[in-house]
Amino acid sequence: MMKPLQIALDGPAGAGKSTIAKTLAKKLGYVYIDTGAIYRAVTYRALNEHVGLEDGPALAAMIAEMDLRLVPSESGQRVFDGATEVTDLIRSSEVTNNVSFVARQPEVRDALMDLQRDLAKEGGIVMDGRDIGTHVLPGADLKVFMTATVEERARRRHDENVSKGLPSDLEQLQREIALRDKRDSEREVAPLRQADDAHYLDTTKLSIDGVVEAIERLMKQVVKR
Repeated sequence: MMKPLQIALDGPAGAGKSTIAKTLAKKLGYVYIDTGAIYRAVTYRALNEHVGLEDGPALAAMIAEMDLRLVPSESGQRVFDGATEVTDLIRSSEVTNNVSFVARQPEVRDALMDLQRDLAKEGGIVMDGRDIGTHVLPGADLKVFMTATVEERARRRHDENVSKGLPSDLEQLQREIALRDKRDSEREVAPLRQADDAHYLDTTKLSIDGVVEAIERLMKQVVKR
């Protein structure tokens, strides 16, 4: 029997990390940890409470008062801040366009680091984000850096928005994703980059099942070491 692993999926916005992480975790019977949702929840609260998005100390103080919880359910992972469910609220365009500012504050990353590592310590988890393999779980058993072209990532996000009945502009999404890539890769703290020991996986032309199968093959290689 394969030992429970820590699997880290990193990559730029729209690379399909969350979809793959959820699908893979369900197939393996693992726990899915959506770190992006954690940062989104912090951003959502900061916007509501008018806390400066680049004021690291103020954001850290705010986080200390939050009770962030990720709750698995049949319909997917639910996100709570105390008794308030924010699962859908944190997916607004306003949060999406501002989360990079919050995520690049060192005080924020430090405040959330222990939470993320504690969730992963027993293994049997799939965690996705921008810096999981390089910063959050540098000792993860398997690291995969997922990417796709900007055009493909924008198309996926556009299709998702349309399927949910949300307004969506494909060209605007391309611009926003390209800008998000730039912000994430150029930030001083834990920038978006591929870990030296991560496997590169271009998902542009792969189906969800195809990506999951590719990662499962990598898992078998890890166990054989």
